[in-house]
Amino acid sequence: MSKTKKAEKTHYEILFIIPNKFTEDEAKTVMGTVEKTITENGGQITHSEYWGKKRLAYEIKHDTYGYYGLFEFNLEGELLAKIDQTLRLSTDVLRHQIIVKKVKSSEEVARDQEIRVKIDSKKAEVEKKQIEKTKKTSSTITKKERKVDLKDLDEKLEGILNADDLI
Repeated sequence: MSKTKKAEKTHYEILFIIPNKFTEDEAKTVMGTVEKTITENGGQITHSEYWGKKRLAYEIKHDTYGYYGLFEFNLEGELLAKIDQTLRLSTDVLRHQIIVKKVKSSEEVARDQEIRVKIDSKKAEVEKKQIEKTKKTSSTITKKERKVDLKDLDEKLEGILNADDLI
């Protein structure tokens, strides 16, 4: 590194998968150890998300599900290799990926939040429509079943009334 160049911290994002052999609570503690690894190596975490248990795109080490976690952090470039090496050797992290990320301005964060709210409201509308649709189809099925039941009852009643040994 040049003596004249200022050593600035770069903004990174790490996405990692914790194997399914852990429970939900244990996965959160593993996420805490990943956070501790970053901070012990000089990183400053700016954002964290826990995505929960998701199905993997393909099987990794006989696991089809994993717990996903995401951190955004600031760190000097030379120290990134230590974090990468530590996570590669860890048996608690199935896979991880670290990328350089552009720092978002407050306007971009607000815009992303608005978009997320719109998406969530549309998902809620679609779910509501699906629930109404299933209610309609289930009510029509029960009406049809009732008609069939009434016909069967009428036939049985006529059979009883027409029987010779009634009296």
